[in-house]
Amino acid sequence: MDLRIEITYKTPKGIETTLSSEEMEEGKALMIAEDLERTGRTKNLTFIDSDAHTWTIKELKKYMKGIQTEPHHITVYFDGGFDRETRKSGLGIAIYYEQNGKSYRLRKNALVDELGTNNEAEYAALHLALKELELLGVRHLPAKFVGDSQVVINQLSGEWPCYEQELNKWADRIENKLEQLDVKPDYEFVSRKGNKEADHLATQALKEIEVEGTVEIS
Repeated sequence: MDLRIEITYKTPKGIETTLSSEEMEEGKALMIAEDLERTGRTKNLTFIDSDAHTWTIKELKKYMKGIQTEPHHITVYFDGGFDRETRKSGLGIAIYYEQNGKSYRLRKNALVDELGTNNEAEYAALHLALKELELLGVRHLPAKFVGDSQVVINQLSGEWPCYEQELNKWADRIENKLEQLDVKPDYEFVSRKGNKEADHLATQALKEIEVEGTVEIS
């Protein structure tokens, strides 16, 4: 969860002003806020999230303690590829997350044959990632979804309209799953080079090389 800090700051001569920070990850925001409080010249310190909800230091600490045993700080890379000759699709996902003070990477791919276009494969890969988040027990948390499909990223973020019936169905499936999990998505478009891990997993799936596993990373 990204937050910004808002405080009233008082100089040694008694001049007051309200200051607001840039948005940052909650752990960094808490460290900076506690450091500001140690100066003894701040009051009305609050955190404001992207939904404009306000948090006190006590509330933020309670939230951070509560999510430590659950997967959090989640980033999902997804990619889908469609082979016109075989009419098969390869799906690839890489999920990075933290849990109990450690960092993990989950990788998975799948070979499917019920899709008809590359765009459908991209949507299906993202849907596969959501099903994995559900299996991990992810609930009521933000997550970043990174892909190299402008169609999927821009349609889901509302930047582009979706006129194709099949893609609309996929978009509905994804939005319904996000609502069910109460996961707030943050979509990010990257180049294919920036999505090479998920791309490689999707390519391996098309070659019928199955990959599935979770490892701890440093």
